[in-house]
Amino acid sequence: MTEKNNFAHLSPRLSVSDAEPDRNLALELVRATEAAAIASSPWVGFGDKNAADGAAVDAMRGLLSTVNFNGVVVIGEGEKDEAPMLFNGEQVGNGTGAECDVAVDPIDGTRLTALGLNNALSVLAVADRGSMFDPSAVFYMEKLVTGPEAAELVDLRLPVKQNLHLIAKAKGKKISQVTVTILDRPRHAGLIEEIRAAGARTKLIMDGDVAGAIAATREGTGVDALMGIGGTPEGIVTACAIKALGGVIQGRLWPTDDDEKQKAIDAGHELGRVLTTNDLVTSDNCYFAATGITDGDLLRGVRYKNSRIHTQSIVMRAKSGTIRFVDGEHHQDKWEAYTR
Repeated sequence: MTEKNNFAHLSPRLSVSDAEPDRNLALELVRATEAAAIASSPWVGFGDKNAADGAAVDAMRGLLSTVNFNGVVVIGEGEKDEAPMLFNGEQVGNGTGAECDVAVDPIDGTRLTALGLNNALSVLAVADRGSMFDPSAVFYMEKLVTGPEAAELVDLRLPVKQNLHLIAKAKGKKISQVTVTILDRPRHAGLIEEIRAAGARTKLIMDGDVAGAIAATREGTGVDALMGIGGTPEGIVTACAIKALGGVIQGRLWPTDDDEKQKAIDAGHELGRVLTTNDLVTSDNCYFAATGITDGDLLRGVRYKNSRIHTQSIVMRAKSGTIRFVDGEHHQDKWEAYTR
């Protein structure tokens, strides 16, 4: 009898107040990433990343305007004069409900989309107002991501070889079985050499380090860590996902020039400081949604079959640790009529 009654006394930590994002928000957000993925899918493989991104932005903005929350984009795609991007400071949602920070990336992997390559996603994250880190126009950060087993052991300040051995030991693997995802960039030549010299493998990706980071925290992906310099906005979006997945992201701001460096200093950032998951997103009441645009390690891409459009998404709520995979089937004619 006691066991039957356990579910009648769910932890109050899983409840939400009127001032917090409601738990139903997770499934509302996936409608926005689905819309962005579907809108960009006709541009897959056609070589025009700006057209694909513009279609995704318009679709995501339109769907977000119907969601019951009072959101402000704090991690967006640029300033207002660079519209049609979802710009930093833009108001989203229908203005009712909880006040939220919003991080958007209508296409994480615009080049992947344009070239028809794997791992392009539409991504969206939401958290309590004031809880997302403001990078102050520093667009890149050095990152280290790994799963729950080694989360308390790794440190971005340690030598690469030492972190890799800590990950291997925590996972019960030989160092030769450890695989690190890293963006294929000239700036990473030295890091790639260090990883291989330590005895570990590398998996080079063209773009899309949100998918790469999530893969590094999940079992069965064949990836044990993500390392290297990538986008700061993507790092903050990733932190929202890791709040639900477990694991860790550590980051260190990496200004590309003196102007960015000065902006960071003026904003009070300590450039050598290692930022943890909880620094990047201070609230545990956050949500993450992503929909595949092209097939990838995490999700299948948008597929067309007869009169139907098929999507696959992942939705996470950090407060409960719930992770859902959502397979959507959309009627093409109705979708087109709805978007018109």
